[in-house]
Amino acid sequence: MQNQSMLNLEIFEDVYQKLILHFTSNTFKDELSLAQKEFFDNTGTLDENKPNYTLRMSQFFDWYFLTRPLKGYMLSPLMVCEQQRELRLTDIDFAVIEVLKKHQHSIYEYIKTKNNEMHIKDLYKNEKIIIVADQLVFSFDEKELFEARIVQIDKKNYYLKGFCFHPESAQKFIIEQTAIFRKNHDLNYNDFLVRLNKMRYKFEQYRHVKPEMIYTNENKLGL
Repeated sequence: MQNQSMLNLEIFEDVYQKLILHFTSNTFKDELSLAQKEFFDNTGTLDENKPNYTLRMSQFFDWYFLTRPLKGYMLSPLMVCEQQRELRLTDIDFAVIEVLKKHQHSIYEYIKTKNNEMHIKDLYKNEKIIIVADQLVFSFDEKELFEARIVQIDKKNYYLKGFCFHPESAQKFIIEQTAIFRKNHDLNYNDFLVRLNKMRYKFEQYRHVKPEMIYTNENKLGL
């Protein structure tokens, strides 16, 4: 099998795109349609002309490929890649799959950027991580909370392209809820992250509504 040290970010992203394209092809059109409804339901209209469209689609594809079980397999596309003969997987493809299987998905707090290294804290694991920062095209605010997925390539950490930034007014709720999930591993943290994503876009959709009416477990807006 191809040594993972042969990977770089560009090769990784090319292979990841190839894998996603397979599971968004016509063969999986019904599955994809169902997944889109699940992910975007109750979060406002998905408008191609809005600035956040690309970011939201990146979040969706990461979730669809890495987290959501396919109905026909009860496993995520990532976990059934090796069963797909049409993919004609190479050694480097297998190396990328292994990297993706070890990816880290959580809510993070931005701390600082120094010498092209971004320092963040994983709120769920309660640990600090250093990310290679030269891939980023936007800035972060101090103490900002955001959802992201992180992969390690050749002993360096990189973000995948899907991010969800939460308003400062939601910090208290997110920190308190994350602490509950950290203490009780029987709770589904991935489901919570999807709920937070929906809350974020509901917050954007209803600017006139107080944040605490959206970021809540009382489900006042159907989230």
